[in-house]
Amino acid sequence: MNDLDIDKLPARTRVVVAMSGGVDSSVTAALLKEQGFDVVGITLQLYDQGAAAARKGACCAGQDIYDAAEVAARIGIPHYVLDYEDRFRAEVIDVFADAYVRGETPIPCVACNRTVKFRDLLSTARDLGADALATGHYVRRTQGARGPELRRGIDPAKDQSYFLYGTTREQLKLLRFPLGGLSKAETRALAERYDLPVAAKPDSQDICFVPNGDYAGVVARLRPEAIEPGEIVDTDGRVVGRHDGIVHFTVGQRRGLRLDGREGTGNEPLYVVRLDAARRRVVVGPRAALARPAIRIGDVNWLGDAPVAGGGEPAQVRLRSSQPMRPATVALGPGETLEVRFDTPEFGVAPGQACVIYDPDTGERVLGGGTILSTAAGET
Repeated sequence: MNDLDIDKLPARTRVVVAMSGGVDSSVTAALLKEQGFDVVGITLQLYDQGAAAARKGACCAGQDIYDAAEVAARIGIPHYVLDYEDRFRAEVIDVFADAYVRGETPIPCVACNRTVKFRDLLSTARDLGADALATGHYVRRTQGARGPELRRGIDPAKDQSYFLYGTTREQLKLLRFPLGGLSKAETRALAERYDLPVAAKPDSQDICFVPNGDYAGVVARLRPEAIEPGEIVDTDGRVVGRHDGIVHFTVGQRRGLRLDGREGTGNEPLYVVRLDAARRRVVVGPRAALARPAIRIGDVNWLGDAPVAGGGEPAQVRLRSSQPMRPATVALGPGETLEVRFDTPEFGVAPGQACVIYDPDTGERVLGGGTILSTAAGET
């Protein structure tokens, strides 16, 4: 076996590297080239370069494509740019905008990894005769008793397993993550040793297609109905203010509510508790109203060795990428959903976000995850 757990000599092992133009994917390509693999770099053009190309920190924009090509030339590997713009718009941007119209808070990076990158790009890698597709993600792929497993990256500050829970067992057979056992500092040091032109380049932002971080502006342009004005009401239905579109709000938000007088609320701080997209209402309440004992998740991808037991089983979960692990019980829900019951209530959980499930003992292995459909058991 070579360093990628493939039963071939490195020189006879073709590895396609997804090169975004950033330091992580560039080091991945250089590292594999140094180890003697037959490396091919591919960069995806995902969206209209326009304004986004001029924004520093936007991945896969015009400058990033140039940087990836320069790195490929520096380390001596072939490099190709593929136009995936139509696919990216249909699978990621449109889905992102539609979710906001429904009053949800989507995570476009999860959708991108599940579709354009790990579905479509894997297909392209196979067409090129690749034995593996490597990326610069900080996660680990290990071999278990029942096949490859997905685990958290060694560097807790850079672990990206939350965004990759949708990776399937079949995809893991071809995927490799050479940086999963490194810290970001070690990756930067390698970039300097390889004399890569991107060694000091800042990390990219999560939402690559949003110029200047104005996600509300992107949604408003694509789905104008998301910026229709409406009422802000308390949990008893009393009108306490007005808003300029539900796209500007997410569950758990406190700032920017611009509320009027609030009789009967005791003037305690209010938070966004729920978004009623059908009636264009933002529902607010005290922090206690954010507490949720359980959630239901759908569009589940399961990587555990066995199906979820009917009576439920213990696990650790994450509801946000930077959140510490939370103990919970995962049980079968209606249809093809799962119900996640927290040991202690969670606050500020928003439909559309992801719930990622890890093993109960160490929290290292990704067992699966899904999209939050509702924030209380039985809620629709």
